[in-house]
Formats: sequence, C-alpha cells, structure tokens
Amino acid sequence: MAQQGAQLDGANFCCSICLDLLKDPVTTTCGHSYCMSCINNFWDEEDQRKIYSCPQCRQAFTPRPVLKKNTMLAALVEQLKKTGLQAAAAADHCYAGPEDVACDVCTGRKLKAFKSCLTCSASYCENHLQPHFESTKLKKHKLMEPSEKLQENICSRHDEVMKIFCRTDKKCICYLCTMEDHKGHDTVPAAAERTERQRELEVSRLNIQQRIQDREKDVKLLQQEVEAVSRSADKAVEDSEKIFTQLIHLLQKRSYNVKQQIRSQQETEVSGVKELQEKLQQEITELKRKDAELKQLSHTEDHNQFLHNYPSVSQLSEPTDSSSINIRPLRYFEDVTAAVSELRDKLQDILRDKWTNISLRVAEVKVLLPEPEPKTRAGFLKYSREITLDPNTANTWLFLSEGNRKVKWTSKHQSYSSHRDRFYDRRQVLSRESLTGRCYWEVERRGEVRVAVAYKNISRGGNRNECGFGYNDKSWSLVCGTDWYQFWFNNILTPISGPVSSRVGVYLDHRAGILSFYSVSETMTLLHRVQTTFTQPVYAGLHLYFEGVTAELCKLK
Repeated sequence: MAQQGAQLDGANFCCSICLDLLKDPVTTTCGHSYCMSCINNFWDEEDQRKIYSCPQCRQAFTPRPVLKKNTMLAALVEQLKKTGLQAAAAADHCYAGPEDVACDVCTGRKLKAFKSCLTCSASYCENHLQPHFESTKLKKHKLMEPSEKLQENICSRHDEVMKIFCRTDKKCICYLCTMEDHKGHDTVPAAAERTERQRELEVSRLNIQQRIQDREKDVKLLQQEVEAVSRSADKAVEDSEKIFTQLIHLLQKRSYNVKQQIRSQQETEVSGVKELQEKLQQEITELKRKDAELKQLSHTEDHNQFLHNYPSVSQLSEPTDSSSINIRPLRYFEDVTAAVSELRDKLQDILRDKWTNISLRVAEVKVLLPEPEPKTRAGFLKYSREITLDPNTANTWLFLSEGNRKVKWTSKHQSYSSHRDRFYDRRQVLSRESLTGRCYWEVERRGEVRVAVAYKNISRGGNRNECGFGYNDKSWSLVCGTDWYQFWFNNILTPISGPVSSRVGVYLDHRAGILSFYSVSETMTLLHRVQTTFTQPVYAGLHLYFEGVTAELCKLK
C-alpha cells in the first residue's frame, strides 16, 4: 500500500505540459506546477495577446508572472528520483511507441491500445474501452488483443467486416461478396470455419508435441550413444597405447639383447685375436733375435768357434699355429644385420596384414545408419577421391603416365623392377590408395576396359579365376565394351543395359557395402548397384583388353 501511495504521489509530480517529471519546478498563483522551461515556452506563445493563462485551469494573469524555482517541490522531485519512483517513466510506459498499437480514440499523444474490436475495426485504450463493458449493444462486440491488422478484416470492395469464409476460394469475405463474386460458393461463418480449423490445429499441436517428445528421446539416446562411443574410444586408445608401448619395449629389449650379444662376441673374438697377435709378435721378436745371432755367427772367422756355437744358435722354437685365422673381409657381423633386416621385413608384412584388420574393425563402429546415395553428380563429387595407379602392381605390358593416373597397353615390355604385387598373367593394375568410407571416382576410357574394385590379396597370377577382376570373390568389375556393358563377380556374368559413354563413375560406400557404377555424360545413369559386405579395404582396378586401349582416372577437383 505504501508503494502504491508513493506511485500516486509520483504521478502528481509530473508536468502537465511535457508529461515528464518536473524539472526546476515553479508554481503559479493558481497553485499549479510546471517545469520552468515548459511554462515559459507556453507563455512565450501568448506574448502577442499580453494575456497569460494557466494551461490547466485557464486562469488569466496580467502582466506575465515572474516565477521562481519552488525549492521544496524540487527537493521532493529529487527524492522521488532517488527512490526510483519516476512518474514520467510510468507515464511513458502507458503511451504508445513506434512499435505499439495506439488507441484510435485518443487525441494528442495516444495511449497504448488495451484491446482491438473486430466489430468496430478499431483499437481502444483502457479508458476508451469502457463503453464496450457498459453498453448492452457493445458488449456483443468481438474483442481481441491489440492488432495493427484490423483493416485486413474489412472488405476492400464493400467496406464491410468479413465475417464469412468461402471454402471454394479459401478466403474471408463479407456478406455482400456472397451475392456477387462468390455466389453459389461453399460458404460458412468465419467463426465456424475457425472452430473446425482450431480442432485441426489442436490435433496438429498434439502431433507436434508428440514429435517433440520423440525427438527429445532421440536426442537423449544419441547423447548417451555419443558418451558411450567416447568412453569406448578413450578406452580403446588407452589400451592400444599400452599394447603398442609393450611392443616397443619388447623390441627395445630384443634390440638391447642383440647389441649385447654382438658386443660380447666382439669382445671374445677381439680378445682371442689379440692373444694370438701377441704370440705372433713375440715369435717375430724371437726370430729377429735369432736372425741377428746367426748373422753375427756367420761373420765368425774362427772355424772351431763357429762349429761350436752353431748347434745352439741354429735351434728355433716351435712356430705359433696360425691356421685358425679366418679372414672374411667385410663379412663378420653383416649376417646379423641381414637376419635383423629379415625380421623387420616379416614384421612389416605382419603389420600390413593385421593393420587392414584393425582398420576394418575401427570402420565397423557406427551409430547412425548410412546416408542415402547422392542423386546428382554434384552430390557424388563431394566424395571424390584423388586416386593414382600403383606401378608395383602394373603388368609389364602396361605403360603408366599422367602422374600414374593413365594406363595404356603397349607393344613393348616395360622395364619394371621385380615386385611381388605385380600382375604377371593379366593386363591389370591396382590403385596405390586403399579405399574405405564413401568414395567416388571416374574413369575415362578408349576401348574395351574393365573398371573394377578388388581386395589387396587378390592373386597376382595363375588362371583367370584366381587373378582376373570379376572372376573370383575378391573383386567386382564392370566390363565396358564398344556398345554394351557386363557386370562380373565370382565368375558370374550379369548383362547390363544403359547408355554407353566413354566415362564411367564409380561410387563406393564401404561401410554400407554399396558399390555403384554410372554412365557419365551430360547426365548420370545408374548401370548397376551391388549390395554386399566388404571385409577389407578395396582398391580401384583397371583391366585393358587390347593393344592401344587406354584408361585414365579423371581429376575431379
């Protein structure tokens, strides 16, 4: 109650001219108070008549009063400001701003509309709305929240309220429209149509609310999956790091053992060699001494003395046995290096083979279902891969060019180095890059070509069923002829119909097990789709049928 009283008092401290809280308040002799600048400006306009009046009670003053600041009133206004009870702010809150609906009845500064009347097509402040609550006739009017769009309820042609809904044209009309443009149409009162649509709206809202609940459950479930995936991934990373650390420590231990064995053997061998070396050096010294004695004896002129000393001087000690010396220039511990290199190569082979299995296990982790296959070439190009051909797999009749993207069957053997990955029975080549996830690439051909994908462990030689693309369960191939197509898998032929073009698009969704081939020209036409389960990463493959035929992996970016 005290606060309400303070607010009423605050309203009394507003200037009736500017409707704001009094500034430098002055009081006229009639007892009304104004801002000094406001009343002076008001009286400036009355200077010509020389009669000055009070804006509120219209009491006249002659001559113009000289006003002085009302210090007591000014102190009260300041006190109101300090307590936060600013009547001007409260007053401003009641007046309509640029974004508010204004009362259509108010004159001067308009108050905010409290309600809009559909029947009157007007908006009213709280004061001007009172007749609608008091008059029996006005009580029947339809009131609504303040709206700027009341004019939209008036027929622009007949200037009548549109209370009828035409179901034929699906629009609101007035009663006069039913006699003219909408004569014979299916019409109902707008309120009835609203009631029916309101029921539909409620059903829609219930459906929406149910969908919201379902989606919130899905979001919660997905969040739980995210947390579970993250926990599992963190655990896998931690465990993998421990295992790899153990492997590293094992290799380091083996490396240390090999080093210790080498150093121990080195010490043993060097010690034995040095011992023999010392014996040989002592023998050399002894022989040199004997040689000096014999030389000296050979110069003795006394025959008796010579013959007397010769037996003792000429005797030599047993020579040191050096037959155990095994001279192998640069071939002492090299065999150890070769053995370690062989171990490294075997470990690399194991890692390569097992790494494929690890990569597949990682790729198998999936929470969401695969996305649908793209419908346009632009959609496919989002998954385009830069693929090159692996020279180590190319048959020796095949020549690679254009940065290993283009292959041609030539009449001359290529001088490729020997490699276990090379195809030696069929004119085939695989890509250098392994393919997992979602990939798309295109092949431009000249002549009859097999466009394929294959596992890395497909045979490199033997009969057709072992190494030929499409003739086994390790490869899938589309044979592109001059005016026909065929699909091959596991030695089973499937005839394909479709527009023949020089360019073939290949789409792979490894996780979903989808492999699709497209004829690419101005449009893309699906030739064949495979649904399977890939157990390893795959590689793009090309097989050329005749001399002079070429195929190129296209640059798509």
